[in-house]
Amino acid sequence: MGLDKYVHTLGNYCQSRFGQRLQKLTIDAGFDCPNRDGRLGVGGCTFCNVASFSPNHASQLGIAQQLTKGAAIKIRNAKRYLAYFQAYTSTYDEIQVLKARYQEAIDTGLVDGLCIGTRPDCVSDEVLDLLSQYQAQGYEIWLELGLQTSNDKTLKRINRGHGFDAYQDACKRAHQRGLKVCCHLILGLPGESSQDYQQSLSDILEVGVEGIKLHPLHVVDGSTMAKAWRAERLEPPSLQHYASSAASLIRHTPKQVVYHRVTAYAKPPVLLAPDWAGDRWTGLNAVLEELQQHGGQGSALANQQLHF
Repeated sequence: MGLDKYVHTLGNYCQSRFGQRLQKLTIDAGFDCPNRDGRLGVGGCTFCNVASFSPNHASQLGIAQQLTKGAAIKIRNAKRYLAYFQAYTSTYDEIQVLKARYQEAIDTGLVDGLCIGTRPDCVSDEVLDLLSQYQAQGYEIWLELGLQTSNDKTLKRINRGHGFDAYQDACKRAHQRGLKVCCHLILGLPGESSQDYQQSLSDILEVGVEGIKLHPLHVVDGSTMAKAWRAERLEPPSLQHYASSAASLIRHTPKQVVYHRVTAYAKPPVLLAPDWAGDRWTGLNAVLEELQQHGGQGSALANQQLHF
């Protein structure tokens, strides 16, 4: 669709490193979350319903089975894969359990690396050391940290259970071991504006980040936000607001940073709002159009340098 011309995508990155694109295969490894099991809370983040981003909730299948099933669905004729431990908090267990589950993915022989989705307050030194060992063996390793925003007031409002300091600490320790970090940001959180999004980008760039995922706020059934939306106390971002905001962040991002995702979608009946987020291409095409009109990744930084 042309996004690669304007954004340093994960596809571009993998093509450069491996000589081919790698397909991410999503895994539900049966992990829980401290914001749901009672350690931090029981309600989870106010936006959370895991079915919205893991519609094939498949923890009843073993990890190897999930990877084999996912690999059978060919996307762009992919032949190699990354195992994406996505559902809930994929570093939240005893280190022996984590090692067994990561190793099961490696042992399939299908994957060239691991993408580990987790919270910044659930990243122990033991976990980082384990991931470093896989990286030392030549595997592609990404630590995906769900920050969502660097604004502590917003983090408290959405019941995230940690502050920006936890993210800074996790990044520092990951980078000390040479691990790459991919930061997840949500655009459209209650009370936030485009200026807040820019501040979050500025903050994570200052800490240091190798990858970014952008996500529009979804109101999903079963979440706390669903109640506010039904009571007309919450308005998710419009397509235009999201596309222009996402494109602006991309233009202000250095070209070496890898964008793993520039939007996301969910399917009804889990998705309640916004309607446009029910189709994967609507958001992508809108972001691409903004980039085509106003410039691609890093272009705002180049303009600033020319101006000064």
